[in-house]
Amino acid sequence: MTERQRAAEETGAEADGGGPAERGEVSEHTVEAVVRAQLAKALGGKRGMVEAAVPTIGFTVSYLVTQNLQLALGVGIGAALVLAAVRLAQRSSVQFVFNSLFGIAIAAVFALRSGDAEDFALPGIIYNAVYAAVLTLSILVRWPAIGLLIGAVTGDPTGWRSDPAVVRLSSRLTWLLVLPCVVRVAVQLPLWAAEKYDIASTFAFLGIAKIAMGWPLQVAALAAMVWILARGKTPMSEGGGLSGPSGEGEDPGSDRGTPPAG
Repeated sequence: MTERQRAAEETGAEADGGGPAERGEVSEHTVEAVVRAQLAKALGGKRGMVEAAVPTIGFTVSYLVTQNLQLALGVGIGAALVLAAVRLAQRSSVQFVFNSLFGIAIAAVFALRSGDAEDFALPGIIYNAVYAAVLTLSILVRWPAIGLLIGAVTGDPTGWRSDPAVVRLSSRLTWLLVLPCVVRVAVQLPLWAAEKYDIASTFAFLGIAKIAMGWPLQVAALAAMVWILARGKTPMSEGGGLSGPSGEGEDPGSDRGTPPAG
């Protein structure tokens, strides 16, 4: 049984009254239930976190030991390919391995083009800066990204906006997606610039920061979201667009609307 199937069964059990929903903590008829299920699925569990970190660890350690850019990139990409092969052999989802492989491939292009190993971190810095700007804009125009996720899950892209409580909750949760991006840029950009322009030897710190500020920082943001969600329930109001096409809340275990983890 895959992690995704297990998560779907657990969510279904809660909705049937066998879990937290029975105790009034969450149910599929709350915005929190939808958001909680989708965020957990986006993270991919512990295995997804490890698969995201291994290629970067392989590249960083290999370059520090050998000072050979091509070899280090080969180790990082090779690690991602091995993880993908294991997933395929187990007939499980390669989504998170693919994301990791795609990310390291883009990083390799930047590093090989300039010949500077520190440029391995540049795509991530650019991505996080743009992602933070887009998420912030979505909040300012009152179309927060988490609200769009809710609309994708329920099948009504705009109906959620008729409920002010949902808009406010979605905005707060979206700010928690912005924060990790801002922290990554604020820490990694100076480290990259110091190494790039020979101000200081910061490559090792840049590699450590890239690993430590990947999934660990994302998990911290998720924990903050869970804390906010645990404070209370936001009912899916009737006619507010927060029910599925059949009028019932869509199964939070659905694959629809899952965003890439940041």
